[in-house]
Amino acid sequence: MTIVSHWISGAERPATGRTAPVTNPATGAETARVALADRAVVDDAVRAATTAFPGWADTSLARRTAVLFRFRELLNARSDELAAIITAEHGKVLDDARGEVARGREVVEFACGMPHLLKGGFTENASTAVDVHSLRQPVGPVVIISPFNFPAMVPLWFFPIAIAAGNTVVLKPSEKVPSAALWLARLWKEAGLPDGVFNVVNGDKEAVDALLAHPDVAAVSFVGSTPVATYVHETASRHGKRVQALGGAKNHMLVLPDADLDHAADQAVNAGFGSAGQRCMAISVVVAVGDVADPLVERIAERARKLRTGDGRRGCDMGPLVSAASRDRVAAYVAAGAAAGARVVVDGRNDTYDADGEGFFVGPTLLDNVEPGMSVYTDEIFGPVLSVVRVASYEEGVALINANPYGNGTAIFTGDGGTARRFCREVQVGMVGVNVPVPVPMAYYSFGGWKASLFGDVHAHGTEGVHFFTRAKVVTTRWTENRRGLELAFPVTT
Repeated sequence: MTIVSHWISGAERPATGRTAPVTNPATGAETARVALADRAVVDDAVRAATTAFPGWADTSLARRTAVLFRFRELLNARSDELAAIITAEHGKVLDDARGEVARGREVVEFACGMPHLLKGGFTENASTAVDVHSLRQPVGPVVIISPFNFPAMVPLWFFPIAIAAGNTVVLKPSEKVPSAALWLARLWKEAGLPDGVFNVVNGDKEAVDALLAHPDVAAVSFVGSTPVATYVHETASRHGKRVQALGGAKNHMLVLPDADLDHAADQAVNAGFGSAGQRCMAISVVVAVGDVADPLVERIAERARKLRTGDGRRGCDMGPLVSAASRDRVAAYVAAGAAAGARVVVDGRNDTYDADGEGFFVGPTLLDNVEPGMSVYTDEIFGPVLSVVRVASYEEGVALINANPYGNGTAIFTGDGGTARRFCREVQVGMVGVNVPVPVPMAYYSFGGWKASLFGDVHAHGTEGVHFFTRAKVVTTRWTENRRGLELAFPVTT
């Protein structure tokens, strides 16, 4: 059995101690074991990052970005390799995995512009014979804790910017999908990144706790569920780290009577069932306004029933859930919704699946007449379950969205520009789409939600990502030929 181990100081670290299974979700078969790091392995990885930091921070921007450009070219040339690894461990279909890699590569391209992004300011003669300038410097060794649903894209949201800015990295991927991180580590080495700048520690809560408390870690980036994001934010902050912790979501799609219903139905299906609903930006609630509900539900159901679910390597539309536990949890939510009075329009629990073995499948599922008190509405299901909530007006729909504790992404479907503009102003959500159901911003804009979807002040990638991985410094300069003698009063500009 293959053992997926760690990557420390430019080399794979032989596995010792505990391991956990890695499965192919389409077949249910165990394909490898992943090493679970203890505190000693974490210490070694952080030590490698700490040792490498001074040299990498002092490396010129020209040389750092040259490595980034080489990494980008290698990633572009070999993206199909990485997509195949993602599909084998996560289960998403190959086209979806290729899209994940492409969106991650956009952040690498953004980070290639780091010389411009790190430019400071300069003020000549701010006071008599005094100049002031500002600069941004790397913070030190940083930790990235990434989720199972995007084994490549989510780490790529963070580490290209961190590395380009002069930091060193310890990545802790999900133990369910560990191989993509090791593949990326080898690619960095091929691109010429010095040993110790990028390290990978596989593990579970023991490894996470050791990283959050380690005194040499300067900052922590996390993506995952809201309960764990809360824990990471509180624990790492208590240990003096800078933290950005992106949490869960319950994304709503508001459909108005003047919307193009065929387009809205297409996009609800795409955003609700893509990657088997295992996206933090998936649409999980369709809010149907007025008389639009019946025809919209009919159109969504018609499309959902045509989807082929199965092994992501067979050209299917939708793949499996990541684990048997996920499958069982999603099925239980569907049952709870039906018991609470929701109408199961399309039931994916008993579909036929194009796969071998005993994969972890739930097909596309559509629930109508969902009420806000039901668990299928309140909880983040993280599966291919689309709930339809009926409201009487635009105002009622916006109030419903704003009352939800999550605030990651939302969308409005309408043909009225004035209403769309009003929605963008009024809705209390971090990322908004207008006739776009999954409004994931480009790399040069920030990614992040509001309310219980983000803990910390700074979003991922874009200029906010640059600011997270750097610290500001301001230098005030006066040369000795302009000295003014003893002057004990607080300095003022003159």
